[in-house]
Amino acid sequence: MVDLDILRRLSEEAGVSGSELKVAEVIMEALRPYTDSVARDILGNVIALKKGEGGQPRPRVLLAAHMDEIGLMVTRVEEGGFLRFTTVGGVDVRTLLGQEVIVHGVHSLPGVIGAKPPHLQTPDQRKETITGEKLYIDTGFKDKEKLEQIAPIGTVATIDRNLQLLTEGRVAGKALDNRAGVMVLLGCLQELMGIKHCADVYGVATIQEEVGIRGAITSTYKINPDLGIAIDVCHGDMPGTRGDEGYPLDKGPAIGCGPHVHHQLFRALKDSAERVGISYQIEPSPTPAGTDAWGIQIARSGIPTALISIPLRYMHTSVETISTRDLYETTRLLVAFIQGLKSSFVEGLLCY
Repeated sequence: MVDLDILRRLSEEAGVSGSELKVAEVIMEALRPYTDSVARDILGNVIALKKGEGGQPRPRVLLAAHMDEIGLMVTRVEEGGFLRFTTVGGVDVRTLLGQEVIVHGVHSLPGVIGAKPPHLQTPDQRKETITGEKLYIDTGFKDKEKLEQIAPIGTVATIDRNLQLLTEGRVAGKALDNRAGVMVLLGCLQELMGIKHCADVYGVATIQEEVGIRGAITSTYKINPDLGIAIDVCHGDMPGTRGDEGYPLDKGPAIGCGPHVHHQLFRALKDSAERVGISYQIEPSPTPAGTDAWGIQIARSGIPTALISIPLRYMHTSVETISTRDLYETTRLLVAFIQGLKSSFVEGLLCY
């Protein structure tokens, strides 16, 4: 099943887009025992290789899951030790008021996000929507100059949130978009250690997906795989969502279909799930924007691409919620697909 200790480390570690070094180190440490090589590239992607068996040429499979998370960035240091900030990635500022944060400066600095309390607001102000301009991080510092030295402009901050274990195998925390996908990537490579497979499997924890899908583009160009599978999250079911807006937790991974998904890979993933008895869902995806699948598909002269998503509630908040059963089933699906992959299938992908 899912190693909750590793999932906890992945979720709680900092890795705002463009500042992924700390979480990258955790990922590399976790991947080393199960791969033939692991390293970071020039841009910062973590690229691991698990070699297949048999002679060359072997199919080259890319599995990509982004490791970056949304976060905050300091824009100004004010008198009294207050930090003004902007957002990195798609942060809903309505969820920030009252949050505890960690400012990742010269050394880690705790803080809280505050705003003028309702008692001091006019009746009209109480009706206004909270905007980022009204929020600030209070670090407790009184000395502006000292704070500027510790947390200069450009310093990033993350929500301070521990992974919480809920009932029935569900967990909640920050950055599960997409550390959940990284956990699946790790689990897949771990399972492949004891299974014969002919493909060379490249597991990539990509950077900067939340701000432009940059790591997927560069890593795919470097590896030049025969096919690629992006592992990400999709919206889980919750009160207030229509049936076509969210996917139930505990019902297995959602296999994407749409213009950016190669139809033969889509069928092969469904067949693999049915062959080994894995529950799955179908996610219509008319546009490739928003996941690494887009970056994989357009690399070089084009790469046959698929998308597998893990249902997740409350996306881009500090209480993103997933089912560990879905993580396990997604891992099983990838292992079953890779185990059954043949060179003849890869050659057939050239005929779209």
